[in-house]
Amino acid sequence: MGNTFGQLFRVTTFGESHGGGIGVVIDGCPPKIDISEADIQRELDRRRPGQSKITTQRKEEDRCEILSGIFEGKTLGTPIAILVRNQDARPEAYTEMKGTFRPSHADFTYEAKYGIRNWQGGGRASARETIGRVAAGAVARKVLEKLYPKIDIVAYVTQIHEIAAKIDRSKVKIEEVEANIVRCPDEAAAKSMIALIEKVREEGDSIGGVIECVVRNAPAGLGEPVFDKLEADLAKAMLSLPATKGFEIGSGFSATQMRGSEHNDAFEMRDDRVRTSTNKSGGVQGGISNGEEIYFRVAFKPTATIAREQSTVTASHEQTKLAARGRHDPCVLPRAVPMVEAMAALVLCDHALRQRAISSGA
Repeated sequence: MGNTFGQLFRVTTFGESHGGGIGVVIDGCPPKIDISEADIQRELDRRRPGQSKITTQRKEEDRCEILSGIFEGKTLGTPIAILVRNQDARPEAYTEMKGTFRPSHADFTYEAKYGIRNWQGGGRASARETIGRVAAGAVARKVLEKLYPKIDIVAYVTQIHEIAAKIDRSKVKIEEVEANIVRCPDEAAAKSMIALIEKVREEGDSIGGVIECVVRNAPAGLGEPVFDKLEADLAKAMLSLPATKGFEIGSGFSATQMRGSEHNDAFEMRDDRVRTSTNKSGGVQGGISNGEEIYFRVAFKPTATIAREQSTVTASHEQTKLAARGRHDPCVLPRAVPMVEAMAALVLCDHALRQRAISSGA
């Protein structure tokens, strides 16, 4: 029911954190799109655990296997199935959680909904589920590049706890994002962020922060009126990621402190096309892209599973204490950057194909 995303470019993820593997089925991808395992693996490597000292130390290579839909480096137009096998699962680290609910995790709510749950690593509620999204996002990027060769999607960490970075979203490059392990292109802020994450890990705690994403050179016209507005689908996509608690696009909540005369983006002619002199709208007006940069921010809460002892209850409703064992991210943001980019690519790809469908006869 809730495992499929998109209308024309549809992705369905499957698998659990400590099961045989994680994967995705992509339906609706156009044929003759160039794609290789290397293209997908590049994004999975950015997401995988154990990549630095500030992420979970679970050791997974996350090697992708293309099972169908791609032949001789090109998509066939048929369903694409991609699988990543789990190799370093340690379910014994979760035995205490078999009958005890972790505070702020999905243990209790999954039990309340289904009457049963996979307590090994959280099952489908684990961030490991996002492997399928990132793999599908790599395919979506290739479709977008075919349709709009200059399109560029870049996400980066802009805040960890109270440490805020100074970043020029119009100029930031992926190489600058990947230059450090926290994926913040502000070098000075990145050093402070890394030091804070290390300190919090040593204390057995966790912290959250904000990721910003910018989409450059997207065309005007993407998005649907009313319920499928571009920003509405972006919001759903981002808030479907684990640990997300907030979404804002363009001026976001700061718009509440402005007047219309301050907030409106004046139109002007530039380079022989309609442009806006400012971009408080975040590249979307009336739910449809206007050709300016699309930019938005996603708030991530502190990781729920922590080593510090917390009060909780058991499945039999007895009060108890729990200090989680296992390997967990003290801060999810460094690994969430490729997840945000992937979900943005999925939304834009789906809307690009929808726009192509209605304009093909024009």
